[in-house]
Amino acid sequence: MTRILLVEDNEMNRDMLSRRLIRRGYQILIAVNGAQGIELARREAPDVILMDMSLPDMDGWETARCMRADAALRDVPIIALTAHAMAGDRERAIAAGCNEYDTKPVNLEQLIAKIAAVIERSPRA
Repeated sequence: MTRILLVEDNEMNRDMLSRRLIRRGYQILIAVNGAQGIELARREAPDVILMDMSLPDMDGWETARCMRADAALRDVPIIALTAHAMAGDRERAIAAGCNEYDTKPVNLEQLIAKIAAVIERSPRA
């Protein structure tokens, strides 16, 4: 079973997305901020991380950079999720260490395809 770490501070977004992914057979781990996401990723070794980029305190951009600097997390695929799709955000997410980028509201079929693709391309696969 694919283990996904969802790093999302918005309770409604977190609940909606996690329920939809669980129904598709994924195991979901949840963190509500960047620091908790890093800690949970180190402890639980997820197959992929879905990272909200608008987190409080340490935002998703900085959290992704910290994960890439950590030898234990360097190869875990990260998909950036954001409701604020601005020009250049995809490139910014890739530069921060994310493997893929998606916008909210999430198109579940598109997100599932991206999850499968980043896992397949991962050196951990």
